[in-house]
Amino acid sequence: QVQLVESGGGLAQAGGSLKLSCAASGRTFGSHEMGWFRQAPGKERERVAAIRWGIGSEYYADSVKGRFTISRDNAKSTVYLQMNSLKPEDTAVYYCAARPLGVSSYRYWGQGTQVTVSS
Repeated sequence: QVQLVESGGGLAQAGGSLKLSCAASGRTFGSHEMGWFRQAPGKERERVAAIRWGIGSEYYADSVKGRFTISRDNAKSTVYLQMNSLKPEDTAVYYCAARPLGVSSYRYWGQGTQVTVSS
């Protein structure tokens, strides 16, 4: 059974930093893309970053480019999202997700972790 468990959310001040973690288990993810999504109240879910586990290629939404960094630790089967220069508009529930390469939609999702940025 595949499990994605996020941690590291919380409260930060504008300009501050937080690091999210996503521990993946239940299968090997070498041929998957791991993504971080967020959803704020009343807004659509947005993919903010993604990484292909095997080759490490990265994607960032324009809204976070230059501030967020996605990475993975193969030994720990964990994906991270380092968030710097946080803004109040980064406030959202952040979700980790995984999809097999060649599949268009993300198949596995975590439960989400709240990030709140105060001004």
